[in-house]
Amino acid sequence: MKVSVSLLRNVCFIAAALTLANHACSQPAAPEPDIGLQLFSIHSRLTNDLPAALAEIQSWGIKYIEGGVPRHGTIGHFKSLLAKYGLQEVSGQFDYVRWQTDPEGTARIAHEMGWSYAGCSSVPHMNGFSEASCRRVIEVFNRAGEATAKYNIRFFYHPHGYEFQPYGDGTLFDLLMRETNPQRVFFQMDTFWIVHPGQDPVKLLNKYAGRWKLMHLKDMRKGTPTGLLTGRSNVTNDVPIGTGMIDFPAVMRAARQVGIEYYFIEDESPLSEQQIPQSLAYLRSLKD
Repeated sequence: MKVSVSLLRNVCFIAAALTLANHACSQPAAPEPDIGLQLFSIHSRLTNDLPAALAEIQSWGIKYIEGGVPRHGTIGHFKSLLAKYGLQEVSGQFDYVRWQTDPEGTARIAHEMGWSYAGCSSVPHMNGFSEASCRRVIEVFNRAGEATAKYNIRFFYHPHGYEFQPYGDGTLFDLLMRETNPQRVFFQMDTFWIVHPGQDPVKLLNKYAGRWKLMHLKDMRKGTPTGLLTGRSNVTNDVPIGTGMIDFPAVMRAARQVGIEYYFIEDESPLSEQQIPQSLAYLRSLKD
């Protein structure tokens, strides 16, 4: 029986398409991101009974945490406790003065802690955040990024809203992004502190894709004033994620698309221990 060339071509095309479809179906779906916790969310428990606090975090099904250097006891003892409760501290922060005065020594401590990320959560701004102060911060951050890179640690900054002062055709935050080394200085988005100054977290994630590596997940009570550049808000404005005014489905979609590596719930409310399980349940329910 003679088979036409066109028929053979169609059969081959269909077979190839079926092979690709079967291969795609056999691949596991992209995993939902593990949701971690910023330890400050339960800071009073940490001070009063560290093992009990870590056990509580474990009971929530959390694996990754962000914190800092322990104030009491040795780093080794703290790390052994984390291991006991199946926790890994992947990120931590030091104050600005330490990065300014001793970036090398600060980076060594981050290395001893075993962190992948070491950052700074605030910069001097009590007298206003100006172009001059922003340029001083840029210099400090670039040095910090070089110091941490020697240990294969990424340096990051966590903006709190006052960085969005108008500057040129944008803001001082744009200047900070533009003048810091994109290979050495990265950023942690806190959803609350992006919405508070009137910014759009989805637009900022996309605008600076590749620079955002970490995220603090924090919702804002409905009716909270925005468009402020103070970096201050009452902690009672932290509400369970999914009950406030931030569009978390859209934020999480954009965050996954730009490659956020670690997500941490941060809840500074007096009701944080009640709210964290609610936030976790909501975040774990989200689908693309």
